[in-house]
Amino acid sequence: MEMIAIILVLLLAVVVSGMLTRLSPAPLPLPLVQIGLGALIASVADLSVQLQPDIFFLLFLPPLLFLDGWRIPKEGLFRDKGTILELALGLVIFTVLGVGFLLNWLFPAMPLAVAFALAAILSPTDPIAVSAIAARVPVPKRLMHILEGESLLNDASGLVCMRFAVVAALTGSFSLVGAFGTFLWVAIGGITIGVAVTWSTTRAVGWVTRRLGEETGSQILISLLIPFGAYLLAEHLHCSGILAAVAAGITMSYADQSGQILAITRVRGHAVWDTVQFAANGIIFVLLGEQLPLIIAGAAKAVRETGHHDPVWLIAYVAVITFALAALRFTWVWVSLRFTLARAARRGEKRYVPGLRLVAATSLAGVRGAITLAGVLTLPLTMNDGSAFPVRDLAIFLAAGVIILSLVAASIGLPFLLKNLELPPEPSQQEEEDRVRNAAAEAAIKALEKMQHKMGSGRNDADLYVEVGARLMELYRERIDGRSKTGAEADLARKADAIERELRLAGLRAERDEIYRVARVRGTSDEIARKLVREIDLLEARFGPA
Repeated sequence: MEMIAIILVLLLAVVVSGMLTRLSPAPLPLPLVQIGLGALIASVADLSVQLQPDIFFLLFLPPLLFLDGWRIPKEGLFRDKGTILELALGLVIFTVLGVGFLLNWLFPAMPLAVAFALAAILSPTDPIAVSAIAARVPVPKRLMHILEGESLLNDASGLVCMRFAVVAALTGSFSLVGAFGTFLWVAIGGITIGVAVTWSTTRAVGWVTRRLGEETGSQILISLLIPFGAYLLAEHLHCSGILAAVAAGITMSYADQSGQILAITRVRGHAVWDTVQFAANGIIFVLLGEQLPLIIAGAAKAVRETGHHDPVWLIAYVAVITFALAALRFTWVWVSLRFTLARAARRGEKRYVPGLRLVAATSLAGVRGAITLAGVLTLPLTMNDGSAFPVRDLAIFLAAGVIILSLVAASIGLPFLLKNLELPPEPSQQEEEDRVRNAAAEAAIKALEKMQHKMGSGRNDADLYVEVGARLMELYRERIDGRSKTGAEADLARKADAIERELRLAGLRAERDEIYRVARVRGTSDEIARKLVREIDLLEARFGPA
């Protein structure tokens, strides 16, 4: 009962954090509010939450990484693959080396392997936190895609580097050749397992569905189990469960394109996964806040053991590390940009040259979040000989402090850096959207013609089928005509579409209000009311703003 009560309290805190964020006049990042709520809970109630690193890692990371891989825009990932790989791999190694040596210098009691492990944990970024911060000053779409792609890959590269550093700390030895070979096995094996688990599962489910029919609940539950299956199988074979979860998510996005599942399954599945993402991310940050008193106490003790008697040094250390992370990121982004522009010049391409404000915004947007916290909590409790893992409490505090400070710095600095920032115009996707909509409408017209002939063949009322089919096909032809226009005519057609959308939404809302009114006075059954409202909700989602 106590564990159930703790879970309910954490979920309630996540719900309240969303309300407080919406009520706040300032664009406070949601993770920061959740950390504050967790600290408030710790001040009024002792939940006594004992975080087991392996269980914590298993519960939270696979679904979050899987969902990131599933939903990341593939066109942006492939278009800017060079930039993303430079940030996700090169910057991670650069950060591990630079911050690792800095930590070892700041804390002589922290072994170099542990310092590298902590630096690797601090390297992954969190685009969800950036989205929350930039809600009122939107991040440019292309920059956001780069940050999302970087985060997807640097989660894996940073945590794999952490794994090697922890092994070195436990065993006291490190072989570069052996580590490279192990890395290849860990990476390639993890990716292969992730792809194989998703592919085989979706194929098997498709085979069963074609013969027995589709059950929406089972389909959604299977999608929730896939990341855990991929992660556990990869870890059992000593591969990267992190990369397996990412690869499983990317594979799932391609499996989705088969279009074999029912529409209602997709609608409900998206809702379930949105809830899982919101709850998992929220619980992680609430737990961080709840653990802060213990983390601070342990870190203060560790700092005193290093020779500093004033705990205020903890804040100074966090500030120095956060600044170092930002400086290393700024340096890497600037140098990488110079090389990119030089390569473009050699090819004779004309490229947009970003100013220092955009480079600074890209650097400041590298905030730390859920993955960093989840990673640092997986540090072993003991060494192989049974002794305590060196300065573990201090490492956890430093990671938590960097998360909080990077969130605060980004929430203050990003709106300032991005406000009125002149950028090259984003390539419009309207033409592409119109082309795809027209192709879909033409396919619908052909299907209607075929179906009306099939349904009306040999019947006395065949004219009725022709009339109904013609009426539906006319709607599709109007859509094609409206989206095939250019210039002023296209603008007028889009304005008409917007007017029609608003009128349709007004009508749908009036329908729903009337259905609820009738249901309240017992003019219809709850079952009928729910069915009609569901239909209206789906239509409203169809006609709502994109």
